[in-house]
Amino acid sequence: MKNPEATKKLRKAALNTRTGLGADATRDISGALNALLADTFALYLKTKNFHWHMSGPRFRDLHLLLDEQASQIFATTDDIAERVRKIGGTTIRSIGHIARLQRISDNDADFVTPQDMLAELRDDNLRMAASLRETHGVCDEYSDVATASLIENWIDETERRVWFLFETARETD
Repeated sequence: MKNPEATKKLRKAALNTRTGLGADATRDISGALNALLADTFALYLKTKNFHWHMSGPRFRDLHLLLDEQASQIFATTDDIAERVRKIGGTTIRSIGHIARLQRISDNDADFVTPQDMLAELRDDNLRMAASLRETHGVCDEYSDVATASLIENWIDETERRVWFLFETARETD
């Protein structure tokens, strides 16, 4: 029979995954990914906010575009958090934790024009792409090709959202 004290000690032990990454890599990559995760939740909620509050003659198209983008953004949250856990880190635990880490600003305005919504989301997605590239650099520093590979796909998805937001917001002459 197992020793109850040993069992209790194991329950409290840190996750020690066998990734080949050292403690510094786990700390730095997890920290960068957690900031990305907080930004992802902030961008998701802002995109849904604008989706819910869209108005005007292009309502249907813009409402659907933002819903599609929000779904894509939300889909990455689990992958980011699970990657943090796979490399032995811990991830965000609450809305308050997200608020402390997020770099994408909230928009609590009572009314935002559709054009301003699109421009703000375009700029936020550009910031997200820059943050993704910075995190890719951290992964490169520690030769974490698995995380870097995931990030490359997220950069492509983010750049596609930027492109759609830019083209949708263009004024026709």
